[in-house]
Amino acid sequence: MEEFEKSISFDGRDIRLKVGLLAPQAGGSVLIQSGETAVLVTATRSQAREGIDFLPLTVDYEERLYAAGRIPGGLLRREGRPPERAILTSRLIDRPLRPLFPSWLRDDLQIIAVTLSVDELVPPDVIAVTGASIATLMAKIPFNGPMAAVRVGLVGDDFIINPTHSEISSGDLDLVVAGSPHGVIMVEAGANQLPEQDINEAIEFGYEAVQDLIRAQEDLIAELGIQLVREDPPEVDSSLEDFISERSTDEIKKILSQFEFSKNERDTALDEVKEKIKLEIEELPEEDSIRVAATANAKALGNTFKSITKKLMRRQIVEDNVRVDGRKLDEVRPVSCNVGLIPKRVHGSGLFNRGLTQVLSACTLGTPGDAQSLNDDLQSDQEKYYIHHYNFPPFSVGETKPLRAPGRREIGHGALAERAILPVLPSRKQFPYVIRIVSEVLSSNGSTSMGSVCGSTLSLMDAGVPISKPVSGAAMGLIKEGDEVRVLTDIQGIEDFLGDMDFKVAGTDTGITALQMDMKISGLSLDVIAQAVNQAKAARLHILDKMLDTIDQPRSEMSPYAPRLLSIKIEPDMIGLVIGPGGKTIKGITEETGAKIDIEDDGTVTISAIDELKAKKARNIIQGMTRKLNEGDVYVGRVTRIIPIGAFVEFLPGKEGMIHISQLADYRVGKVEDEVAIGDEVIVKVREIDNKGRINLTRLGIHPDQAAAAREQAAVNR
Repeated sequence: MEEFEKSISFDGRDIRLKVGLLAPQAGGSVLIQSGETAVLVTATRSQAREGIDFLPLTVDYEERLYAAGRIPGGLLRREGRPPERAILTSRLIDRPLRPLFPSWLRDDLQIIAVTLSVDELVPPDVIAVTGASIATLMAKIPFNGPMAAVRVGLVGDDFIINPTHSEISSGDLDLVVAGSPHGVIMVEAGANQLPEQDINEAIEFGYEAVQDLIRAQEDLIAELGIQLVREDPPEVDSSLEDFISERSTDEIKKILSQFEFSKNERDTALDEVKEKIKLEIEELPEEDSIRVAATANAKALGNTFKSITKKLMRRQIVEDNVRVDGRKLDEVRPVSCNVGLIPKRVHGSGLFNRGLTQVLSACTLGTPGDAQSLNDDLQSDQEKYYIHHYNFPPFSVGETKPLRAPGRREIGHGALAERAILPVLPSRKQFPYVIRIVSEVLSSNGSTSMGSVCGSTLSLMDAGVPISKPVSGAAMGLIKEGDEVRVLTDIQGIEDFLGDMDFKVAGTDTGITALQMDMKISGLSLDVIAQAVNQAKAARLHILDKMLDTIDQPRSEMSPYAPRLLSIKIEPDMIGLVIGPGGKTIKGITEETGAKIDIEDDGTVTISAIDELKAKKARNIIQGMTRKLNEGDVYVGRVTRIIPIGAFVEFLPGKEGMIHISQLADYRVGKVEDEVAIGDEVIVKVREIDNKGRINLTRLGIHPDQAAAAREQAAVNR
């Protein structure tokens, strides 16, 4: 393809597109640039592999540190495992893209986005989403697009499109909206307890901007003479489906209407029906077309049975407004909570149950030195002081699988729960701890990510973290059949698996803190999204009441095994004095007191120890070392050394001065040892600090009131 450039004027900022220049052997490629942020996005299609019965789509977002003018650390000096933000961006691209491919497509598809340059104004993630749509169109892959995404921020009372990094961090909303010509297809947001009306308005505002980008893509492919690919689905012999439907429909309907069935009982009953049909097929002659169709693909029977079950379940909800467990459409499953379940070696714990979904969250409080460094992140070299990790072991769904490192799903769910809690956490000044939550999914039947939000809140309050408000969450579902739409509250596994939407909403009683919506259809209208957002509020408040019945406020005391933190501020030019040559001084304080010491560049010193007395001892030493001395100050000290001309006295931790023999008494002293001995406690006054920083002390001219005040202060410091 010949090189082609197009500039889109979008919300006061140009988005520049270049095609035909880079990656000529990829199926389709585009260099999409805004400001000095540039992302190369490619889409490539390979022939289907034998036996594949799903869409093998892979989406990878790759960060290169050269994009920010940096060299990677480590021995190899090259990028390694993608940082968390890159994994989340891969998911951000995948989620609105995947539903737009035809359900019958089985070819291998790979989308790769590589950030080539990044500036401090334009985040690369949303332009990478739009770039993925353009690359797919260029590759002539069957696709129900175009698709585009924008970010919406809230600064003051105004929504803005594609805010800068600083506007995102200082504003009350970070919302990404992706859409197709058919409607909104993906939403992801973090918010500072915004009311539902504001969220709905922001989604509408974002979708209007998305439509501008969709029209620009349509203009682009028209200018290039590219036709949208709309391949017909392959012809399917319906004889197998008819055979299975005739023998299973009544049985499946009966099972789906047995509302007292548990998940396992329902699954077992459905498996028995499927096994019965399998035996019937095996009894057919080998040349029978139905037996041939069933044996040609090992998964044909299972997939067909699932399709029939899906149709019947959805019909039951649309026609009868009844769900498989008998609940009303807006009803939440039974909720129960527990705190302090784990011994207090764990600083806080919360157990959250909603139906068969069970999540155990554990809270650990750490020191500033435990913060997670983000220096491998292209867009940030800061540190994280709140960390949420989510684990989904196979036993939670009754399966056996090898345990592996957390996958994209686990990382994504952990990030969502983290985002939901962030707005209610205390400031670092108020609560200088690093906080880590680990949510263990012990049983899963839908909405474990929102279960981890609720479990996290319980564990934070159990740990004594002074959150401003408790947070709860619920997952909303959708069944859309033609023009008939049903929004479901608190979806369980089968409704997520066979439904059209998974819309997670978290927040406080004041407003929303996090959203994440994924679709399985090609778009949803704004009024249905608003209905889901509003319907989620009642569910969140109901769940929140159950949580507050268990623990209604953060505990006033932390676990005795949580570190005790003391924070002081020293002059930045004193940092080197406290650290000492090669860290000798700070190591010595740590060895003497058993406390851990962290020093920030602005002079903030955080001292931590399980025993508060040890932390206070380390604090006193550092305060003594860094205290500014004035002539005339009076202290209680202890004699440490004696020389013929005087005695050395440590009058502050780590700070020593000398009393000349002439300053020991108001009479002539023959020998120093006649007046003081090593270990004696003495009252001293700073007489002089010479030009070399040496401190000369005296015992003369000290008023009794000064001596009393010095003794009182010394008692406090001890």
